[in-house]
Amino acid sequence: MSTVDISAVVAFMQQLQDEICAGLELADGRASFVEDRWQKASGGGGRSRVMVDGAVFEKGGVNFSHVRGDNMPGSATAHRPELAGRSYQAVGVSLVMHPDNPYVPTSHANVRFFVAEKAGEAPIWWFGGGFDLTPCYGFREDCVDWHRASKAICDGFGPERYADYKAWCDRYFYLKHRDETRGVGGLFFDDLNQPDFASCFEFVKAVGRGYLEAYLPIVKRRQDTPYGEREKRFQNYRRGRYVEFNLVWDRGTLFGLQSGGRTESILMSMPPVAHWLYDYQPKPGSAEAALSEQFLGARDWLT
Repeated sequence: MSTVDISAVVAFMQQLQDEICAGLELADGRASFVEDRWQKASGGGGRSRVMVDGAVFEKGGVNFSHVRGDNMPGSATAHRPELAGRSYQAVGVSLVMHPDNPYVPTSHANVRFFVAEKAGEAPIWWFGGGFDLTPCYGFREDCVDWHRASKAICDGFGPERYADYKAWCDRYFYLKHRDETRGVGGLFFDDLNQPDFASCFEFVKAVGRGYLEAYLPIVKRRQDTPYGEREKRFQNYRRGRYVEFNLVWDRGTLFGLQSGGRTESILMSMPPVAHWLYDYQPKPGSAEAALSEQFLGARDWLT
């Protein structure tokens, strides 16, 4: 096993945050990210960067954090009970972009590294992350391109990796209480520590840097699509699903809140506006109905 180098991870994550923010600002053309630096009482801190009222993005955030703690929170030990009683460091970049135009899909990405330590025992470390796409109005071309980019990232690291992480994404970004996926998927992985640190780190770098390459062509393709009040209402309705997933099911949100993280930074993923309509049913044959019928749910987009 190659040596764990957390300082290299921290340097990469900070650079990745810079690169992604620069790329998104260029794509928006009007708004800039405003940075808020913060410190955690138990150790570490981060840089939260938020964009609002852009030409393309209504709201978006790109967070970097490097935090420490004496005990792993319950959201982590429930998943991995061997972590109980260990101190930890967590490093990561997490982002969510909510476009203004309902035809541009929302996107999420994160890459993260954890190391849990206990005196007299070897450290337990792993990487996790991925990205996923959440459209309000589905286009097969966008889904295919998104998954082609996902597969291209994975192909250099093993022929089975895309299929495994695509399926994991479909399972993870799933609203059990609604019996529907959050969007059209992408990649998701966790507990990555094989075959060694260096190999895992290279894959995480590829995922982090591949996000903009996958997302920005779709943004450019859809950002000038005309829309009206109907589409905006549907967008706000679908954003409600995004809120439900993040607050009910997302392990990252639970980890941040249970570990005493900065609430403003943790909840920056929330959309600026969301609506809940009682027993809403889209008109049969409409583009709104097509989202559930043709796009949500686990699908093989590459055949």
